[in-house]
Amino acid sequence: MGFRSSLSKPLAQYIVSQQQSWMYNAPAAQDQWRQQLVNQAKNTSFGRDHFFKDIRMYEDFKQAVPVRDYEDLKGYIHQIIDGQDDVLWPGKPLYFAKTSGTTSGVKYIPISKDSISNHINSARDALLNYINETGRAEFLDNKLIFLSGSPVLDTKGSVPTGRLSGISNHHVPAYLRTNQLPSYETNCIEEWEEKLERIIDETIAQPMSLISGIPPWVQMYFDRIIARTGKPVKDVFPEFQLFVYGGVNFEPYRAKLYESIGKKIDSIEMYPASEGFIAYQDSQHAEGLLLLADTGIFFEFIPTEEFFNENPTRLSLEQVEVGKNYALIINNNAGLWGYSIGDTVKFVSKDPYRLLVTGRIKHFISAFGEHVIGEEVEKALQYAMHHHPETEVVEFTVAPMVTPAEGLPYHEWLVEFSTPPNDLTRFSFDVDKRLSELNVYYDDLISGSILRPLRITSLPKNAFIDYMRSQGKLGGQNKVPRLANDRKIANELVVD
Repeated sequence: MGFRSSLSKPLAQYIVSQQQSWMYNAPAAQDQWRQQLVNQAKNTSFGRDHFFKDIRMYEDFKQAVPVRDYEDLKGYIHQIIDGQDDVLWPGKPLYFAKTSGTTSGVKYIPISKDSISNHINSARDALLNYINETGRAEFLDNKLIFLSGSPVLDTKGSVPTGRLSGISNHHVPAYLRTNQLPSYETNCIEEWEEKLERIIDETIAQPMSLISGIPPWVQMYFDRIIARTGKPVKDVFPEFQLFVYGGVNFEPYRAKLYESIGKKIDSIEMYPASEGFIAYQDSQHAEGLLLLADTGIFFEFIPTEEFFNENPTRLSLEQVEVGKNYALIINNNAGLWGYSIGDTVKFVSKDPYRLLVTGRIKHFISAFGEHVIGEEVEKALQYAMHHHPETEVVEFTVAPMVTPAEGLPYHEWLVEFSTPPNDLTRFSFDVDKRLSELNVYYDDLISGSILRPLRITSLPKNAFIDYMRSQGKLGGQNKVPRLANDRKIANELVVD
Protein backbone atom coordinates (compact mmCIF):
# COMPACT_ATOMS: atom_id res chain seq x y z
CA MET A 1 0.00 0.00 0.00
CA GLY A 2 1.41 3.39 -1.02
CA PHE A 3 1.69 6.50 1.11
CA ARG A 4 -1.37 8.17 -0.49
CA SER A 5 -3.67 5.25 0.26
CA SER A 6 -2.19 4.81 3.74
CA LEU A 7 -2.68 8.46 4.67
CA SER A 8 -6.16 8.60 3.16
CA LYS A 9 -7.73 6.17 5.64
CA PRO A 10 -7.33 8.23 8.85
CA LEU A 11 -8.29 11.35 6.89
CA ALA A 12 -11.39 9.57 5.59
CA GLN A 13 -12.37 8.55 9.10
CA TYR A 14 -11.99 12.12 10.32
CA ILE A 15 -13.97 13.67 7.44
CA VAL A 16 -16.83 11.18 7.85
CA SER A 17 -16.99 11.84 11.60
CA GLN A 18 -17.18 15.59 10.87
CA GLN A 19 -19.87 14.95 8.29
CA GLN A 20 -21.97 12.98 10.75
CA SER A 21 -22.03 15.98 13.08
CA TRP A 22 -24.40 17.75 10.67
CA MET A 23 -25.89 15.14 8.33
CA TYR A 24 -28.44 13.95 10.91
CA ASN A 25 -29.29 17.50 11.96
CA ALA A 26 -29.23 19.18 8.56
CA PRO A 27 -32.13 21.64 9.12
CA ALA A 28 -30.26 23.23 12.04
CA ALA A 29 -27.11 23.53 9.91
CA GLN A 30 -29.18 25.13 7.17
CA ASP A 31 -30.73 27.66 9.54
CA GLN A 32 -27.27 28.66 10.75
CA TRP A 33 -26.06 29.11 7.20
CA ARG A 34 -29.07 31.27 6.27
CA GLN A 35 -28.30 33.61 9.16
CA GLN A 36 -24.57 33.64 8.47
CA LEU A 37 -24.97 34.34 4.75
CA VAL A 38 -27.36 37.24 5.35
CA ASN A 39 -25.13 38.72 8.04
CA GLN A 40 -21.99 38.52 5.89
CA ALA A 41 -23.69 40.11 2.86
CA LYS A 42 -25.74 42.82 4.59
CA ASN A 43 -23.36 45.59 3.50
CA THR A 44 -23.11 44.51 -0.14
CA SER A 45 -25.07 46.27 -2.87
CA PHE A 46 -27.48 43.36 -3.01
CA GLY A 47 -27.80 43.24 0.76
CA ARG A 48 -28.64 46.93 0.99
CA ASP A 49 -31.09 46.71 -1.93
CA HIS A 50 -32.91 43.84 -0.21
CA PHE A 51 -32.79 45.13 3.39
CA PHE A 52 -30.70 42.27 4.77
CA LYS A 53 -30.21 44.19 8.04
CA ASP A 54 -33.91 43.67 8.78
CA ILE A 55 -33.98 39.90 8.09
CA ARG A 56 -34.40 37.74 11.18
CA MET A 57 -36.51 34.69 10.29
CA TYR A 58 -36.95 32.58 7.15
CA GLU A 59 -40.27 34.29 6.45
CA ASP A 60 -38.42 37.64 6.44
CA PHE A 61 -35.89 36.19 4.02
CA LYS A 62 -38.58 35.03 1.58
CA GLN A 63 -40.20 38.45 1.67
CA ALA A 64 -36.91 40.21 1.01
CA VAL A 65 -35.28 37.90 -1.56
CA PRO A 66 -37.26 36.96 -4.68
CA VAL A 67 -36.66 33.79 -6.65
CA ARG A 68 -34.67 34.71 -9.72
CA ASP A 69 -32.74 33.33 -12.67
CA TYR A 70 -29.59 34.61 -14.34
CA GLU A 71 -31.41 37.28 -16.33
CA ASP A 72 -32.69 38.79 -13.08
CA LEU A 73 -29.21 38.78 -11.59
CA LYS A 74 -27.37 40.03 -14.67
CA GLY A 75 -27.37 43.68 -13.60
CA TYR A 76 -25.38 42.83 -10.48
CA ILE A 77 -22.99 40.63 -12.48
CA HIS A 78 -22.34 43.55 -14.83
CA GLN A 79 -21.48 45.75 -11.84
CA ILE A 80 -18.81 43.20 -10.85
CA ILE A 81 -17.49 43.04 -14.43
CA ASP A 82 -17.29 46.84 -14.43
CA GLY A 83 -14.95 46.65 -11.44
CA GLN A 84 -17.20 47.28 -8.45
CA ASP A 85 -16.50 45.55 -5.12
CA ASP A 86 -19.01 44.24 -2.56
CA VAL A 87 -21.79 43.70 -5.07
CA LEU A 88 -23.28 40.26 -4.36
CA TRP A 89 -20.73 39.12 -1.79
CA PRO A 90 -17.97 40.99 0.07
CA GLY A 91 -14.99 41.78 -2.15
CA LYS A 92 -14.67 40.46 -5.70
CA PRO A 93 -15.23 36.90 -6.96
CA LEU A 94 -12.19 34.68 -7.10
CA TYR A 95 -13.47 33.34 -10.45
CA PHE A 96 -16.38 33.43 -12.85
CA ALA A 97 -17.53 29.97 -13.91
CA LYS A 98 -18.52 30.35 -17.54
CA THR A 99 -21.51 28.30 -18.60
CA SER A 100 -23.95 28.24 -21.49
CA GLY A 101 -27.56 29.19 -20.87
CA THR A 102 -30.55 28.28 -23.01
CA THR A 103 -32.06 31.77 -22.75
CA SER A 104 -29.24 33.95 -21.44
CA GLY A 105 -26.40 32.95 -23.75
CA VAL A 106 -23.14 32.79 -21.82
CA LYS A 107 -23.55 33.07 -18.06
CA TYR A 108 -20.87 34.16 -15.60
CA ILE A 109 -21.43 32.50 -12.23
CA PRO A 110 -19.38 33.95 -9.35
CA ILE A 111 -17.13 31.72 -7.25
CA SER A 112 -15.71 33.45 -4.18
CA LYS A 113 -12.77 32.79 -1.89
CA ASP A 114 -15.37 31.55 0.60
CA SER A 115 -17.21 29.26 -1.83
CA ILE A 116 -14.27 27.58 -3.62
CA SER A 117 -13.91 25.08 -0.78
CA ASN A 118 -17.46 23.85 -1.46
CA HIS A 119 -16.44 22.89 -4.99
CA ILE A 120 -13.03 21.40 -4.16
CA ASN A 121 -13.51 19.76 -0.77
CA SER A 122 -16.83 18.18 -1.70
CA ALA A 123 -15.27 16.18 -4.53
CA ARG A 124 -12.50 15.10 -2.15
CA ASP A 125 -14.98 14.14 0.56
CA ALA A 126 -17.00 11.95 -1.82
CA LEU A 127 -13.88 9.86 -2.43
CA LEU A 128 -13.07 9.78 1.29
CA ASN A 129 -16.58 8.51 2.08
CA TYR A 130 -15.98 5.67 -0.37
CA ILE A 131 -12.61 4.86 1.22
CA ASN A 132 -14.05 4.94 4.73
CA GLU A 133 -16.95 2.64 3.84
CA THR A 134 -15.12 0.13 1.65
CA GLY A 135 -11.55 0.29 2.94
CA ARG A 136 -10.41 0.45 -0.70
CA ALA A 137 -7.87 3.20 -1.21
CA GLU A 138 -5.35 1.60 -3.56
CA PHE A 139 -6.68 3.60 -6.49
CA LEU A 140 -4.92 6.66 -5.05
CA ASP A 141 -1.52 5.04 -5.67
CA ASN A 142 -2.07 4.64 -9.43
CA LYS A 143 -3.07 7.01 -12.22
CA LEU A 144 -6.28 9.07 -12.13
CA ILE A 145 -8.00 10.74 -15.04
CA PHE A 146 -10.58 13.52 -14.99
CA LEU A 147 -12.17 14.11 -18.41
CA SER A 148 -12.87 17.82 -18.16
CA GLY A 149 -12.82 21.16 -19.89
CA SER A 150 -9.71 23.19 -20.56
CA PRO A 151 -8.00 24.77 -17.51
CA VAL A 152 -7.04 27.82 -19.58
CA LEU A 153 -8.65 30.88 -18.00
CA ASP A 154 -9.63 34.18 -19.61
CA THR A 155 -10.73 37.27 -17.73
CA LYS A 156 -14.09 39.00 -17.56
CA GLY A 157 -13.48 42.44 -16.23
CA SER A 158 -10.60 41.65 -13.91
CA VAL A 159 -11.98 38.26 -12.79
CA PRO A 160 -10.34 34.99 -14.01
CA THR A 161 -12.98 33.11 -16.01
CA GLY A 162 -13.35 29.58 -17.32
CA ARG A 163 -15.37 26.37 -17.22
CA LEU A 164 -15.96 24.99 -13.73
CA SER A 165 -14.07 21.78 -14.51
CA GLY A 166 -11.12 23.84 -15.77
CA ILE A 167 -11.16 26.05 -12.66
CA SER A 168 -11.30 22.95 -10.43
CA ASN A 169 -8.26 21.59 -12.25
CA HIS A 170 -6.21 24.42 -10.75
CA HIS A 171 -7.14 23.24 -7.26
CA VAL A 172 -6.32 19.52 -7.48
CA PRO A 173 -4.36 18.78 -4.29
CA ALA A 174 -0.60 18.62 -4.74
CA TYR A 175 -0.46 15.03 -3.48
CA LEU A 176 -2.67 13.95 -6.43
CA ARG A 177 -1.08 16.06 -9.16
CA THR A 178 1.79 13.64 -9.65
CA ASN A 179 -0.57 10.84 -10.65
CA GLN A 180 -3.21 12.95 -12.42
CA LEU A 181 -3.75 12.58 -16.16
CA PRO A 182 -3.98 13.95 -18.78
CA SER A 183 -1.08 16.37 -18.81
CA TYR A 184 -1.80 20.07 -18.47
CA GLU A 185 -0.81 20.63 -22.12
CA THR A 186 -3.25 18.00 -23.35
CA ASN A 187 -6.01 19.27 -21.07
CA CYS A 188 -5.64 22.71 -22.66
CA ILE A 189 -6.62 21.41 -26.11
CA GLU A 190 -10.03 22.88 -26.96
CA GLU A 191 -11.02 20.60 -29.86
CA TRP A 192 -12.56 17.53 -28.19
CA GLU A 193 -11.65 14.81 -30.68
CA GLU A 194 -8.03 15.92 -30.96
CA LYS A 195 -7.89 16.15 -27.17
CA LEU A 196 -9.38 12.66 -26.81
CA GLU A 197 -6.75 11.11 -29.07
CA ARG A 198 -3.98 12.80 -27.09
CA ILE A 199 -5.55 11.60 -23.82
CA ILE A 200 -5.50 8.05 -25.13
CA ASP A 201 -1.87 8.46 -26.17
CA GLU A 202 -0.99 9.49 -22.61
CA THR A 203 -3.11 6.95 -20.71
CA ILE A 204 -3.14 3.75 -22.72
CA ALA A 205 0.09 2.39 -21.21
CA GLN A 206 -0.55 3.72 -17.70
CA PRO A 207 -1.97 1.92 -14.62
CA MET A 208 -5.29 3.79 -14.64
CA SER A 209 -7.27 3.16 -11.45
CA LEU A 210 -9.86 5.99 -11.33
CA ILE A 211 -11.66 7.45 -14.34
CA SER A 212 -14.01 10.39 -13.95
CA GLY A 213 -16.29 12.20 -16.39
CA ILE A 214 -19.76 12.52 -17.86
CA PRO A 215 -20.85 9.01 -18.97
CA PRO A 216 -21.36 9.63 -22.72
CA TRP A 217 -17.91 11.19 -23.09
CA VAL A 218 -16.28 8.43 -21.01
CA GLN A 219 -18.01 5.95 -23.29
CA MET A 220 -16.45 7.69 -26.28
CA TYR A 221 -13.05 7.40 -24.58
CA PHE A 222 -13.61 3.68 -23.99
CA ASP A 223 -14.77 3.11 -27.58
CA ARG A 224 -11.59 4.69 -28.96
CA ILE A 225 -9.41 2.60 -26.61
CA ILE A 226 -11.15 -0.62 -27.68
CA ALA A 227 -10.81 0.36 -31.35
CA ARG A 228 -7.06 0.88 -30.88
CA THR A 229 -6.31 -2.22 -28.84
CA GLY A 230 -9.03 -4.73 -29.66
CA LYS A 231 -9.30 -5.38 -25.92
CA PRO A 232 -11.91 -4.56 -23.27
CA VAL A 233 -11.01 -1.74 -20.92
CA LYS A 234 -10.34 -4.10 -18.00
CA ASP A 235 -7.51 -5.71 -19.99
CA VAL A 236 -6.05 -2.37 -21.02
CA PHE A 237 -6.39 -0.97 -17.46
CA PRO A 238 -6.26 -3.99 -15.09
CA GLU A 239 -5.96 -1.60 -12.11
CA PHE A 240 -9.20 0.24 -12.97
CA GLN A 241 -11.23 0.23 -9.75
CA LEU A 242 -13.50 3.26 -9.57
CA PHE A 243 -15.68 5.25 -11.97
CA VAL A 244 -16.72 8.74 -10.82
CA TYR A 245 -19.45 10.52 -12.73
CA GLY A 246 -22.08 13.23 -12.64
CA GLY A 247 -24.16 15.44 -14.87
CA VAL A 248 -26.57 12.83 -16.22
CA ASN A 249 -28.45 9.77 -15.03
CA PHE A 250 -26.06 6.82 -15.27
CA GLU A 251 -28.71 4.15 -15.85
CA PRO A 252 -29.19 4.51 -19.62
CA TYR A 253 -25.41 4.21 -20.06
CA ARG A 254 -24.63 1.60 -17.42
CA ALA A 255 -24.99 -1.59 -19.48
CA LYS A 256 -22.90 -0.30 -22.39
CA LEU A 257 -20.18 1.12 -20.11
CA TYR A 258 -19.87 -2.12 -18.15
CA GLU A 259 -19.75 -4.11 -21.37
CA SER A 260 -16.94 -1.87 -22.63
CA ILE A 261 -15.07 -2.29 -19.35
CA GLY A 262 -15.67 -6.03 -19.32
CA LYS A 263 -16.71 -6.20 -15.67
CA LYS A 264 -18.70 -4.29 -13.08
CA ILE A 265 -16.75 -1.81 -10.97
CA ASP A 266 -17.63 0.52 -8.13
CA SER A 267 -18.91 3.98 -8.99
CA ILE A 268 -19.50 7.26 -7.19
CA GLU A 269 -22.11 9.76 -8.36
CA MET A 270 -21.52 13.44 -7.74
CA TYR A 271 -23.80 16.45 -8.22
CA PRO A 272 -21.61 19.46 -8.97
CA ALA A 273 -22.86 22.60 -10.66
CA SER A 274 -21.27 25.93 -11.51
CA GLU A 275 -23.47 27.43 -8.80
CA GLY A 276 -22.27 25.02 -6.12
CA PHE A 277 -21.51 21.40 -5.28
CA ILE A 278 -24.95 20.18 -4.24
CA ALA A 279 -24.64 16.53 -3.21
CA TYR A 280 -22.64 13.33 -3.56
CA GLN A 281 -23.05 9.61 -3.12
CA ASP A 282 -21.80 8.92 0.40
CA SER A 283 -22.56 5.18 0.43
CA GLN A 284 -22.37 2.26 -1.98
CA HIS A 285 -25.48 0.80 -0.32
CA ALA A 286 -27.90 3.69 0.34
CA GLU A 287 -30.12 5.15 -2.37
CA GLY A 288 -29.61 8.76 -3.38
CA LEU A 289 -27.02 11.50 -2.88
CA LEU A 290 -26.30 13.18 0.44
CA LEU A 291 -27.34 16.85 0.33
CA LEU A 292 -24.41 18.99 1.47
CA ALA A 293 -26.22 21.05 4.08
CA ASP A 294 -23.13 22.49 5.79
CA THR A 295 -20.88 23.77 3.01
CA GLY A 296 -21.93 27.39 2.49
CA ILE A 297 -25.26 26.97 0.68
CA PHE A 298 -28.75 27.63 2.02
CA PHE A 299 -31.18 25.55 -0.03
CA GLU A 300 -34.82 26.22 -0.83
CA PHE A 301 -37.32 24.07 -2.67
CA ILE A 302 -40.36 24.88 -4.80
CA PRO A 303 -42.88 22.17 -5.72
CA THR A 304 -42.39 21.71 -9.47
CA GLU A 305 -46.09 22.10 -10.24
CA GLU A 306 -45.95 25.59 -8.68
CA PHE A 307 -42.67 26.80 -10.13
CA PHE A 308 -44.18 28.94 -12.88
CA ASN A 309 -46.86 30.41 -10.58
CA GLU A 310 -46.63 34.08 -9.70
CA ASN A 311 -46.15 33.31 -5.98
CA PRO A 312 -44.96 29.70 -5.64
CA THR A 313 -44.53 28.02 -2.28
CA ARG A 314 -40.92 28.19 -1.03
CA LEU A 315 -39.82 25.56 1.46
CA SER A 316 -36.79 25.16 3.68
CA LEU A 317 -35.11 21.77 3.97
CA GLU A 318 -37.08 20.91 7.10
CA GLN A 319 -40.35 21.31 5.17
CA VAL A 320 -39.69 19.01 2.19
CA GLU A 321 -41.45 15.67 1.73
CA VAL A 322 -39.99 12.39 0.53
CA GLY A 323 -41.04 11.38 -2.98
CA LYS A 324 -42.08 14.85 -4.18
CA ASN A 325 -40.40 16.72 -7.04
CA TYR A 326 -38.96 20.17 -6.26
CA ALA A 327 -37.20 22.88 -8.20
CA LEU A 328 -33.90 23.57 -6.44
CA ILE A 329 -33.13 27.13 -5.28
CA ILE A 330 -29.79 28.12 -3.79
CA ASN A 331 -28.35 30.99 -1.76
CA ASN A 332 -24.60 30.77 -1.31
CA ASN A 333 -21.41 32.38 -0.10
CA ALA A 334 -20.50 33.49 -3.60
CA GLY A 335 -23.50 35.83 -3.77
CA LEU A 336 -26.25 33.88 -5.51
CA TRP A 337 -29.58 34.74 -3.88
CA GLY A 338 -32.91 32.99 -4.45
CA TYR A 339 -31.25 31.51 -7.52
CA SER A 340 -32.95 28.78 -9.54
CA ILE A 341 -30.27 26.53 -11.02
CA GLY A 342 -32.86 24.88 -13.26
CA ASP A 343 -32.70 21.38 -11.75
CA THR A 344 -35.45 19.31 -10.18
CA VAL A 345 -34.78 16.92 -7.30
CA LYS A 346 -36.68 14.38 -5.26
CA PHE A 347 -35.81 13.30 -1.72
CA VAL A 348 -35.63 9.58 -1.00
CA SER A 349 -34.70 10.02 2.67
CA LYS A 350 -34.81 12.70 5.38
CA ASP A 351 -32.61 10.91 7.91
CA PRO A 352 -30.18 11.81 6.46
CA TYR A 353 -31.37 14.02 3.59
CA ARG A 354 -30.60 12.13 0.39
CA LEU A 355 -31.98 13.03 -3.02
CA LEU A 356 -32.13 12.09 -6.67
CA VAL A 357 -31.76 14.53 -9.55
CA THR A 358 -34.92 14.10 -11.59
CA GLY A 359 -34.49 16.54 -14.48
CA ARG A 360 -34.52 20.15 -15.59
CA ILE A 361 -37.40 22.46 -14.73
CA LYS A 362 -37.55 23.78 -18.32
CA HIS A 363 -36.92 20.42 -19.99
CA PHE A 364 -40.29 18.74 -20.29
CA ILE A 365 -42.93 17.91 -22.84
CA SER A 366 -46.34 19.41 -22.26
CA ALA A 367 -47.58 20.09 -25.77
CA PHE A 368 -50.97 18.70 -24.70
CA GLY A 369 -50.85 19.24 -20.92
CA GLU A 370 -49.05 15.96 -20.13
CA HIS A 371 -45.96 17.54 -18.46
CA VAL A 372 -43.70 14.55 -18.97
CA ILE A 373 -40.40 15.08 -17.13
CA GLY A 374 -36.88 13.69 -17.39
CA GLU A 375 -37.20 11.21 -14.54
CA GLU A 376 -40.22 9.61 -16.22
CA VAL A 377 -38.65 9.10 -19.64
CA GLU A 378 -35.46 7.71 -18.10
CA LYS A 379 -37.44 5.25 -15.97
CA ALA A 380 -39.55 4.21 -18.95
CA LEU A 381 -36.48 3.53 -21.06
CA GLN A 382 -34.79 1.68 -18.20
CA TYR A 383 -37.90 -0.52 -17.81
CA ALA A 384 -37.87 -1.46 -21.50
CA MET A 385 -34.12 -2.15 -21.48
CA HIS A 386 -34.59 -4.45 -18.49
CA HIS A 387 -37.18 -6.43 -20.45
CA HIS A 388 -35.04 -6.43 -23.60
CA PRO A 389 -31.58 -7.08 -22.08
CA GLU A 390 -29.84 -7.25 -25.44
CA THR A 391 -30.51 -3.54 -25.92
CA GLU A 392 -27.76 -0.96 -25.49
CA VAL A 393 -28.42 2.78 -25.83
CA VAL A 394 -25.78 5.35 -26.74
CA GLU A 395 -27.96 8.45 -26.29
CA PHE A 396 -31.55 9.65 -26.67
CA THR A 397 -33.84 12.65 -26.59
CA VAL A 398 -37.62 13.08 -26.81
CA ALA A 399 -39.72 15.71 -28.60
CA PRO A 400 -43.41 16.16 -29.47
CA MET A 401 -44.69 15.59 -32.99
CA VAL A 402 -47.66 17.94 -32.87
CA THR A 403 -48.66 17.99 -36.55
CA PRO A 404 -47.71 14.68 -38.19
CA ALA A 405 -48.37 14.14 -41.88
CA GLU A 406 -51.14 11.76 -40.92
CA GLY A 407 -52.78 10.35 -37.81
CA LEU A 408 -52.76 11.57 -34.23
CA PRO A 409 -49.88 13.51 -32.63
CA TYR A 410 -47.29 11.57 -30.64
CA HIS A 411 -44.04 11.77 -28.71
CA GLU A 412 -41.05 10.96 -30.88
CA TRP A 413 -38.13 9.26 -29.15
CA LEU A 414 -34.90 9.74 -31.06
CA VAL A 415 -32.58 6.96 -29.97
CA GLU A 416 -29.09 5.97 -31.03
CA PHE A 417 -28.68 2.27 -30.22
CA SER A 418 -25.32 0.54 -30.09
CA THR A 419 -27.30 -2.70 -29.95
CA PRO A 420 -30.96 -2.33 -30.96
CA PRO A 421 -33.73 -4.43 -29.43
CA ASN A 422 -34.59 -7.61 -31.28
CA ASP A 423 -38.19 -6.42 -31.51
CA LEU A 424 -38.37 -2.62 -31.78
CA THR A 425 -42.17 -2.67 -31.88
CA ARG A 426 -42.40 -4.53 -28.60
CA PHE A 427 -39.66 -2.37 -27.10
CA SER A 428 -41.63 0.77 -28.05
CA PHE A 429 -44.76 -0.73 -26.54
CA ASP A 430 -42.95 -1.40 -23.26
CA VAL A 431 -41.54 2.16 -23.10
CA ASP A 432 -45.02 3.58 -23.75
CA LYS A 433 -46.65 1.25 -21.22
CA ARG A 434 -44.25 2.27 -18.46
CA LEU A 435 -44.52 5.98 -19.30
CA SER A 436 -48.33 5.70 -19.07
CA GLU A 437 -47.97 4.11 -15.63
CA LEU A 438 -45.65 6.89 -14.47
CA ASN A 439 -47.64 9.85 -15.82
CA VAL A 440 -51.41 9.80 -15.45
CA TYR A 441 -51.87 12.82 -17.75
CA TYR A 442 -50.00 11.09 -20.56
CA ASP A 443 -52.06 7.96 -19.96
CA ASP A 444 -55.30 9.97 -20.18
CA LEU A 445 -54.20 11.48 -23.51
CA ILE A 446 -53.38 8.05 -24.92
CA SER A 447 -56.58 6.39 -23.67
CA GLY A 448 -58.62 9.40 -24.81
CA SER A 449 -57.21 9.14 -28.34
CA ILE A 450 -55.68 12.61 -28.20
CA LEU A 451 -52.19 11.18 -28.56
CA ARG A 452 -51.15 7.91 -30.14
CA PRO A 453 -48.47 5.77 -28.49
CA LEU A 454 -44.92 7.02 -28.78
CA ARG A 455 -42.76 6.31 -31.77
CA ILE A 456 -39.06 5.43 -31.60
CA THR A 457 -36.86 6.70 -34.42
CA SER A 458 -33.52 4.88 -34.59
CA LEU A 459 -30.68 7.22 -35.41
CA PRO A 460 -27.46 6.29 -37.22
CA LYS A 461 -24.15 5.82 -35.46
CA ASN A 462 -22.60 9.04 -34.11
CA ALA A 463 -25.81 11.03 -34.66
CA PHE A 464 -25.53 12.74 -31.28
CA ILE A 465 -21.78 13.26 -31.57
CA ASP A 466 -22.32 14.93 -34.93
CA TYR A 467 -25.12 17.07 -33.48
CA MET A 468 -23.05 18.19 -30.48
CA ARG A 469 -20.12 18.92 -32.79
CA SER A 470 -22.38 21.09 -34.97
CA GLN A 471 -23.39 23.05 -31.86
CA GLY A 472 -19.79 23.49 -30.69
CA LYS A 473 -20.56 21.39 -27.59
CA LEU A 474 -18.66 18.18 -28.19
CA GLY A 475 -17.03 16.80 -25.05
CA GLY A 476 -16.27 18.41 -21.71
CA GLN A 477 -19.26 18.92 -19.43
CA ASN A 478 -21.87 19.34 -22.18
CA LYS A 479 -24.99 17.19 -22.15
CA VAL A 480 -27.78 16.43 -24.63
CA PRO A 481 -31.16 17.60 -23.24
CA ARG A 482 -33.41 14.63 -22.54
CA LEU A 483 -36.62 16.50 -23.35
CA ALA A 484 -37.76 19.48 -25.35
CA ASN A 485 -41.18 21.06 -25.77
CA ASP A 486 -40.32 21.88 -29.38
CA ARG A 487 -38.54 20.16 -32.26
CA LYS A 488 -35.39 22.27 -32.60
CA ILE A 489 -33.09 19.43 -31.58
CA ALA A 490 -35.23 16.73 -33.19
CA ASN A 491 -35.20 18.44 -36.56
CA GLU A 492 -31.40 18.68 -36.44
CA LEU A 493 -31.15 14.97 -35.66
CA VAL A 494 -33.66 13.64 -38.17
CA VAL A 495 -32.33 14.01 -41.69
CA ASP A 496 -34.72 13.09 -44.47
